[in-house]
Order: sequence, then structure tokens, then C-alpha cells
Amino acid sequence: MISIDEAREHYQGADAAHDFDHVLRVLRLAERIGVAEGADMEVLRAAALLHDVARAAEHAGGPCHAQAGAEQAREILRGHDPARVEAVAQAIARHRFRSGEPPQSLEARILFDADKLDAMGAIGIARAYALAGAMGQRLWAEVPEDYPARSRGEARADFAAEEHTPVHEYAFKLARLKDTLFTPTARRLAEGRHAFMAEFFRRLASEVVGDL
Repeated sequence: MISIDEAREHYQGADAAHDFDHVLRVLRLAERIGVAEGADMEVLRAAALLHDVARAAEHAGGPCHAQAGAEQAREILRGHDPARVEAVAQAIARHRFRSGEPPQSLEARILFDADKLDAMGAIGIARAYALAGAMGQRLWAEVPEDYPARSRGEARADFAAEEHTPVHEYAFKLARLKDTLFTPTARRLAEGRHAFMAEFFRRLASEVVGDL
């Protein structure tokens, strides 16, 4: 439905955590999961390649990138089978962590899982710190014990009164990702990534206070 080179043209001005390198990583994960789970690979590949097409516009003050991206995908893929285009659009519309509507189709669930896996493990930590650097955040700050509970379901802007760092991002989002995944293949892949993140942030806290 769309090639890598064609999709690349639609990604301009994206931040380091959501650039076309991220898209390609999500594509590779989606392909791995999709083969194992028996997905429609054409729909899945198109959804993976276009899932963040509206991300840069959102960062510039635009609407939710998942919903806007679904609309852009419908336009980009115009001329293909309408039912398959809609399947791509629905997967994109529901791939976001904070989406109120969970993904329904197998392809939508795999896209969700692949996108979340790229926010975990070593690459997830690197992405968190890339964004933190761009936003001028500190490397570390203590996180209140009840922080995940108090922030659950809220957007970052809703608790901006608290200083946000990658440590907060781990407590609020990254530590919870493994429990949001839908497919057995993704859940298996998440085990090692989650363990690596947990150990990294434990060690970071120890080094900050001089215990290690």
C-alpha cells in the first residue's frame, strides 16, 4: 500500500524520539509480531509506516496525532481498497498509550504493541532522555511513592506543577507498558525490555546518592 521511501517523505521536523528511525523500528517489531500472530501484513505495514505521520504537527500545537494521523492516512492511501485503508486508519487512530478507545483488530493491537515496545528497554530509556534533553529537564529527581497512582490516566500537562523527568516518565508510563500489551508475542518480547529498564532506574537512583 505504501513503501518505506514513500512514507519517509511524510516525516519532517519530528523529534528524535518520534523520527523516521522510530517508525522503522516499529515497522520491524510489527513485522516480527505480525508474522507470529497471523496478521494481515499489508495493512499492518502501512499502519506502522504512517502511525506517527501527524506527530510533528501535534508538537507544534495541532490535534491528537493518532486521530489526525488516521485522517492523513486515509488521504495518503486514497485509491486503494477503501476497506483496507479504513483498517489502516483505525489502527493508527487507536495506537496511542493514552487513547480512550482500545484497539480492536489484530493489526491495530499489533501496532499498539510494537509502538509500546519501542518505548521500553534500552531504546526506551534513550528516547526518554532525548526528549528530556530537548525540554531542558534534569537527569534525575525523586518521585513520590504514590506518583503513579496520582498521575494515572492524566496527561503530562495535567500535573505540570510537579517537575517531570525521565524518572517520572518511567514511574508514570514506562513501568506500566508491559501490562498494556495485547499479543502473546509482544508480551514475551517485553519481559527483557522491562527488566532492563527497572534495573537501570534502580541503579540510577543508587548512583545519584553515591551508593554505587
